[in-house]
This record gives sequence, C-alpha cells and structure tokens, in this order.
Amino acid sequence: MANAGIVNIRRDVDDKFYRYRMPLLLTKIEGKGNGIKTVVPNMSDVARALSRPPTYITKFFGCELGAQTPFDEKNDRYIVNGAHDATRLRELLDAFIDKFVLCRSCKNPETDLIILKSGRNEDIVRDCKACGERTGIDMRHKLVTFILKNPPKNQKKGKKGKGEANGNVAGNGGGVHASAPAVPGDGQDDEALGADSDDELTKKIKAEAAQLTTETVLATEDWSADTSPEAVQARIKALGSQVGAISLGVGDDDGSDEDADSPYAQFGRWVDENKDEEGIGSVQIYKKAEELGIEKKHKTVLVLMQALFTQDVEKEINTYKALFVKMVTSEKHQKALLGGMERLVGLAYPELIASVPKILMAFYQNDILEEEVITQWGTHVSKKYVDKETSKRVRKASEPFLKWLEEADDSDEDGSDGE
Repeated sequence: MANAGIVNIRRDVDDKFYRYRMPLLLTKIEGKGNGIKTVVPNMSDVARALSRPPTYITKFFGCELGAQTPFDEKNDRYIVNGAHDATRLRELLDAFIDKFVLCRSCKNPETDLIILKSGRNEDIVRDCKACGERTGIDMRHKLVTFILKNPPKNQKKGKKGKGEANGNVAGNGGGVHASAPAVPGDGQDDEALGADSDDELTKKIKAEAAQLTTETVLATEDWSADTSPEAVQARIKALGSQVGAISLGVGDDDGSDEDADSPYAQFGRWVDENKDEEGIGSVQIYKKAEELGIEKKHKTVLVLMQALFTQDVEKEINTYKALFVKMVTSEKHQKALLGGMERLVGLAYPELIASVPKILMAFYQNDILEEEVITQWGTHVSKKYVDKETSKRVRKASEPFLKWLEEADDSDEDGSDGE
C-alpha cells in the first residue's frame, strides 16, 4: 500500500500546527465490469484517528453513493461497490466528519457518539469533551438506522469518557484524549491549549503537567550524572548477560541472548542503519518486518523501540505513530513497548529519564498505550528487560504521569454522577 500522507481532520483548516490529524484516505479499484469495486485499504487507520468504527464510515459512503458496502472486519477489508475516485470519497469523508464527528458548538473532533434512550425513542448525540456541549445529529440520515442497529461498543479499557449511565459510547474523537493537557515544551501554543475547557479539573491537570519538566529532582540524582558514551556503554556491558544484546533488543524476553542472525537482530540492525536514509519511513520499516516475517510479533516492538528512537524520542513518536498504531495490537505488544522504553531511557539514553512522563503521554494520546497497561506497568518493578535498579528509576520517573492518570480517572467517575 502506498504511503498515506497525514492531513488535518478538518481539511478546511489550513494550519500545519492543527493538533487533530488523520491519514489521507486511500482507494484501490479492483475487478471490472459488473464486479468492479473500490477498496479503502487504510479505512481502519482513518477510523481510528476519528475514533469511529470503520463500518460507520464505509456505510456512510454507501448511503451517499447509493452503493452496496460489503466489509470484512476480521480481515480489515472495507469495500464500496463500483468505481469511485479518491477525491470523491475524501469529500464524503469530510461530510461524515461534519455530520458525525465534529461538535456542532465548537467544531472540535473530541467527541463521543452516545445513544440516549427515552421510552421507545432513541437519539444519537455528540458529547464533546472539549467544550462540554452535547449536540444532536440529523436523525433523518440513512446512516442513523445502521448506527442504532449496530450501536457503538463501549470504549476500550483505559479510555476516558466511560461511565455513561444511559447510553452506549463510541470512542473519544480526534485521536487525542480530551482530558489530556498539552505537556509543556511539546510545541503547542496558547491557542491550542485554550481548546481545553477551563474548569477547575482542567486547571488542576495543567498544574500537574507543569511539573513534567526536566527540572525535576529525578534529573539531578547521582545515577544519571555521567551520561558520556563511555559511561553508557559501561553500564550496558555490566548488564550483559541479564538483558542480552540491548543496543538492538535482540535478547529474548526472558533475558536470554538470541542468535545474532535471527530475524529480530537483522531487523534491529537494518532499522538502526537505514532510519536516517531519505525515503525510509513507517511504510518501509513495516515492509522490512513483513519481509522477515515478524511484523505481528510483540518482540518486534521491543526491538523497534531501541533501534528507531534517539534523544529526540518525543518528536519521533509523532513521526512514527502510524507505524506503532499498526504494530501494537495487544496488551503483550504494549508491554514489549514499555520494556523497550525501559532499555532506551534506562540504558542507552539515561539523560531521558526525566522525560519519561512526556514519552508516556505521547504514546497514550496517540492511542498506542492504554491506561490500565501503563498503570500496571508503573506499579510493578520487573527485571524482565533491565536490572531491578534501572526498572525502579524508570518507574519512579513515571510517577507524575501515573498520578495524572489516576486523578483524571477519579474526576471522570465523579462527573458521571451528574449525567
């Protein structure tokens, strides 16, 4: 599949710093004659960015075009019968976003779809996490019948917005957690910060986030004082047999060494040697993993964390987020990602320890890590990927983010009482 560009969710917003982004919709014409059809190969990626089921978007296309829309969720295949060019489907996607994603009040995509029941009547509303407004949708649209027959599934574990006592909820829109504040130093301006509601909870969370800076006491502890390449290599060597070939993550999950010619070792070396080459991006890296037959393995994520990222990991997460969204598909994958992060910041770049909260925030906001997985990891020291002391230090650095998660969760539960 060709590399899909990234565009603003609201394509009418001509601002390269617009915080809500999605992959550009791709199309592929298959068949001929009466059997011709249009396949949308990246429908799941687009739908994930909008936090709406891919079936809703596919069915919307069918409603607007008067076409049949067969889909196979298990095999991630979404089809619109007939030949339709990408430009037309992108225009229809804009219409879907306007009708079923954007808040009618503030035009923000951070919304949940909720089905409200009153007797025999059912209404669908967009619950905005940015401005707090609930706005209805056009209940006359043909897609409404499909949504009511296929109600939104409850949000996956670890997401905000649960606790709706009177309706089903579909995702947190816009691919960004509405209650998650911008972390200082992440390049967002005051206008972007103003998109969050200014209630007491938001102010409190922003105050907590202000503490997630490099000026934390964690950054001044003696253990991280010497960050010279020689000192780093010495620490890695000292851990030798326990964590295997750490630099490329080729050690097995249980700490044993793995053959240097294994697919994981080859993948790690290839990523490390080619990541800075022109034309090498998420698609090329994923294809290399496919070539080696390890694209679905959780250990591949462990290797990728260490071979791909550098001191600029916070920015690089956004560059490669589509790759991680595609590869991190289970709790086991998420745990491997966290293990790779432990090795990255605990051994290769110990100067990044103080940035652990920002790194976790970036993965969390991009729907790559879930709250429950992060919380469980943060409260259980483990020797699986690094030595016990390094494990403790990385988790200690994560405490501000874990505290933010806990308080935001408590606030959500308190707020549900008034629904």
